[in-house]
Amino acid sequence: DSASPLMEQLIFFHDHALLILVMITVLVGYLMFMLFFNSYINRFLLHGQLIEMIWTILPAIILLFIALPSLRLLYLLDEINEPSVTLKSIGHQWYWSYEYSDFNNIEFDSYMIPTNELATDGFRLLDVDNRVVLPMNSQIRILVTAADVIHSWTIPALGVKVDGTPGRLNQTNFFINRPGLFYGQCSEICGANHSFMPIV
Repeated sequence: DSASPLMEQLIFFHDHALLILVMITVLVGYLMFMLFFNSYINRFLLHGQLIEMIWTILPAIILLFIALPSLRLLYLLDEINEPSVTLKSIGHQWYWSYEYSDFNNIEFDSYMIPTNELATDGFRLLDVDNRVVLPMNSQIRILVTAADVIHSWTIPALGVKVDGTPGRLNQTNFFINRPGLFYGQCSEICGANHSFMPIV
């Protein structure tokens, strides 16, 4: 479930694209089904320029209905607003370390809790010993980098996915519009244990 306005927009776009795909699939399926049971024969039919124009222009218009909302969303996701809080996330093999650089250098490492140390209500392979705490209803900027190999800081509920590349600082922003616990994992194949560096 979405927890940010951008993720809501991503879900709306997914549903919009899926509706178009369903309409195309139904139409093409109906035409193929009808071709099995009908034999359309016309000995004077050599070419149909009108129908060829229609079936060339119509898909182009349909593609515009997918491309324009997609481009709008792409630019919205890249928009950096005035951030209230900046969080820096550094990917290591195989844990994340965080810095709240707006304050007096608050830094901590965030390791996955092993299954044998997990509380009964904890999520296996998803819970961490030090969670990131961020305010809701504020613009949050996140700076992502890595210390060794390429990692990817991902939280699906917030619509955030940023690659952490060594020697490079990538930034994005998000806005949390409801309180809660949001889980993510490293989404880059950064080594044997890449699925064991969760984010909470």
